Amino acid sequence: MYKLTKEILEIYELDERVIKLDEKVEEDILPIFEKINEVSLYNQAKVHRAFKNNRISEVHFNTTTGYGYDDLGREAIEKVYADIFKAEDALVRIQFVSGTHSLSVALLANLMPGEKILSITGDPYDTLMETIGSKEKRGSLINSGVSYEKIDLINNEFDVRKIKKHLNKNKVNMIFIGRSRGYTSRKSLTIDKIEKIIKTIKGIDKNVNIIVDNCYGEFVEKKEPIEVGADIVAGSLIKNIGGGICETGGYIAGRKDLVMRCAERLTAPGIGKECGATLGKNKEILQGLYLAPVTVKNSIMTATYAARLAMEFGIKADPEFNEKRTDIVEQLEIGSKEKLIKFIQEIQASSPIDSFVTPEPWAMPGYADEVIMAAGTFVSGSSIELSADAPIKEPYIAYVQGGLTYEAAKLSVLTALFKTLGDAL
Repeated sequence: MYKLTKEILEIYELDERVIKLDEKVEEDILPIFEKINEVSLYNQAKVHRAFKNNRISEVHFNTTTGYGYDDLGREAIEKVYADIFKAEDALVRIQFVSGTHSLSVALLANLMPGEKILSITGDPYDTLMETIGSKEKRGSLINSGVSYEKIDLINNEFDVRKIKKHLNKNKVNMIFIGRSRGYTSRKSLTIDKIEKIIKTIKGIDKNVNIIVDNCYGEFVEKKEPIEVGADIVAGSLIKNIGGGICETGGYIAGRKDLVMRCAERLTAPGIGKECGATLGKNKEILQGLYLAPVTVKNSIMTATYAARLAMEFGIKADPEFNEKRTDIVEQLEIGSKEKLIKFIQEIQASSPIDSFVTPEPWAMPGYADEVIMAAGTFVSGSSIELSADAPIKEPYIAYVQGGLTYEAAKLSVLTALFKTLGDAL
């Protein structure tokens, strides 16, 4: 239990009312933390085993430039990722600029004109919908002759009846599952739920490829989507799996033939995985991966604290503090535009980097509504570090994620909620 002191209150400009509030919250979440620690310990052992199995050495920290031929570190990293994900192969590259880029490459590489993708978690988040696109958007899936349909969730569950009916009547080449919620009110999907729907789908069509957007989900549970039947997954190195160390990059893991197509989409046909200079980033990727289970643990603890603390301010939190989690995202329904903006600004003000900056809503590329973001992070845009963002629309929800350390992140969340909603106490 982390006790607040007078000195801490002075640093964060808080008054003594928060001491009893914090003690009450910490007491309630302590049993939850025991379960979080159990998952973290398992995943740390899994990562450690992958390092040992693949004989990671200081030689793998070496760098390449130019074409990046014969980069031993890059090859070793991809073997470690494949080992951890229980995948046949992996593509881990600093040339991926984001998680959306990784997913876009996976989709564009594995869908051909005349084929069809079906999303069974509704429309993906805004930026990935740009990849799916329209007939007019040059280079998008639809523009390239790929057809797209979606089936929405019903009460946060897969619409099994509609999915079965669609697969029995239509040829589908790829099925998309979004593990995390994005800017939606639906819940994120547990590995158990993903496993059940994959078994149902493969029972109807064993040849359909299933892709899972794994962003925000790595190491939150003991299993990853490939272990329960997914064919391919993708994500970002500046989210969970980068451990707060990686400065850029993304990954794809899964069946070997699908991953090789992705490699040739990222580079060029005939080149595939053979090129891609690492520019001194191999050690960073390996060290970030090794730290990731603990960093993810700190993020989940922060989200749990935020959910329980929100109750004291009359704020609806999703997931609730004692719910099973499958990603690091916490949704806080602040309730008004003014308070939402204030909350995001207070998160920024208590961040280690750019605490003096005041974020404002802006028209962020790829999003339908204005977005306000607090990201006082060491790596720009890193969401495994404590960050908070929100589309400016009703019911005025803040999406909070990350926390390199639980201690610093909980103090930031406590400060932001108290300074935004302290009058409610």
